[in-house]
Amino acid sequence: MKLSTETISVLKNFSTINANLMVKAGSSLSTMSAMKNIVAKADVSEEFLSDFAIYDLNEFLSALSLFGKPDLEFGNDFVIITEEGTSKSLKYWFSDPSVVTTPSKEISMPSTELTFNLSSDTLNEITKAAAVIGVPDMALSGGKLMVTDKKNSTANAYETMIDSMDDNGGADADYKFWFKVENLKLIPGAYDVEVSSKKISHFTNTKLGVQYWIALEPESSYNG
Repeated sequence: MKLSTETISVLKNFSTINANLMVKAGSSLSTMSAMKNIVAKADVSEEFLSDFAIYDLNEFLSALSLFGKPDLEFGNDFVIITEEGTSKSLKYWFSDPSVVTTPSKEISMPSTELTFNLSSDTLNEITKAAAVIGVPDMALSGGKLMVTDKKNSTANAYETMIDSMDDNGGADADYKFWFKVENLKLIPGAYDVEVSSKKISHFTNTKLGVQYWIALEPESSYNG
């Protein structure tokens, strides 16, 4: 089996959410942060025939990088990585599944109060701004995204309008949904976003089969 460039990108992204990964038989991958406030799922082109666990995903990716075009042959307890036309090979052992963190069930998204499209440019803009002015929080309020430090009343703040916002009939609602910027561990791209007053959000990539469920911060409020 050869892993596609898209699947490698997913694995690299998932490694920023959780250092380990439980792969289930089939053609989807999922992961969950240690704090259980981020869950991600991706549909991939490969079909895995059996379950296996990787304890250190970054190490596994580094092992793959030793090969120009790695070819993977899966066994019960390990995978053999080779490259056609070379004598190189690497035997990489799987982990005990009991020591890795994995989502235990599918997430059922509750009813949502807001939906909007987050363009790739806006996502890049807002995360870059947070890094430049050194703030940890993002707020969604009044059709705008703002990054600031919610614990500091004199903190620098950067905001930008959202072009396409659907309030799902709650045009007069007063809301402020808070996110931790560090939880926006998204593959670059545009996203359809749903936000619920139950303090959970759902980000769906508009081009790739990748989606994320990200918990809101406790200070989030909605009065519809």
